[in-house]
Amino acid sequence: MKIRFAKAEGEKSRQTLKTFAFFTAIFATTFSSVAESTNSLERFSPHFSTNTEIQWQAPTNRLPKSFLIYKRLSPRPFSASAISNAVILASLQDKGFPKPSTNAFFIWSTPNPCGMGFNIFSIQPASTTISFSSPNQNLSTDNVPDDETVTKRAFECAARFGLDQARLIPKNVYSSSNAAGCEETVTNGICARGIFLSRKLDGVGFFGDANNGSEGFSIEFGSRGQIRSFTLVWPNLEPGQKNLTASPKEIIHYIWEHKVMVLPDDEPNYFGLVKMLAKAKAFTITKIMPYYGEGIFGEVPTNDVPPEVVTPFAELEAVADFGNSNTTVRLLSPIISSEVNRLLKAK
Repeated sequence: MKIRFAKAEGEKSRQTLKTFAFFTAIFATTFSSVAESTNSLERFSPHFSTNTEIQWQAPTNRLPKSFLIYKRLSPRPFSASAISNAVILASLQDKGFPKPSTNAFFIWSTPNPCGMGFNIFSIQPASTTISFSSPNQNLSTDNVPDDETVTKRAFECAARFGLDQARLIPKNVYSSSNAAGCEETVTNGICARGIFLSRKLDGVGFFGDANNGSEGFSIEFGSRGQIRSFTLVWPNLEPGQKNLTASPKEIIHYIWEHKVMVLPDDEPNYFGLVKMLAKAKAFTITKIMPYYGEGIFGEVPTNDVPPEVVTPFAELEAVADFGNSNTTVRLLSPIISSEVNRLLKAK
């Protein structure tokens, strides 16, 4: 398995990781050549010296006092209107309209010159996903919609699935110049723009984007506004009990215990970065951003069954000061007090 990176126009590269419940599994597979027998959280956390000063400067006044953990309910069929609108958006009316069902449904392309066909449209109730990818990608750069148009049309398309704009958070519009055929080629211009509308729970979005299977709606438009692809991931959720937000003191203690997870970004020598961070004279948390994600932080699923819960966690931004230089990194941490305590006890 590879961790892929996609660069968005006008912004630094964004990482296409799976949702955080699978984070440890991805690292265990990706770095299998260097990983030791244990794949615990400590493998991905800097082991700071007792001389390192860990400081908290991240504003917390906008953080909720508590978070809900959500339970994923049993899958149910998509509505007839959602299915018909998905077929129409994909311009596949000639294939007919499948009836609501708990069974998966697929439409496959005709084999390409390489002798391979692929899934162009699917309805998968088990993962509560509807997706489409056009088999005929128009690589023309003519009249590709701008950011404002892409955002407006994305919300319009989301509404056809019954999604309320108030329950969605638009993430940055991205552009694409990659063309997929028998071999990957690159054009000199932009042939598509897309956007991910993250699902919003209690004002908090989901980590990642459509490449991760994150909850929400994504769509991509090509030349003259043609829909090239879209994905809807929207399971039925039931709110559980409230959980108190972890304090900065608790999270700093969690960092001292080597449980925080460093995100790789574009660093080619990931474990070298983790070891280097441990040499910092000062480590300052400058930002905290809450997200929701599938599963339980730090636990790796053992099968392909969707996680039973959706839980909150935090992305931290921090500056490591080495005296004569510094570097900024991103980390993942639990954000509710009970999860911090659970992981600290799991030594």
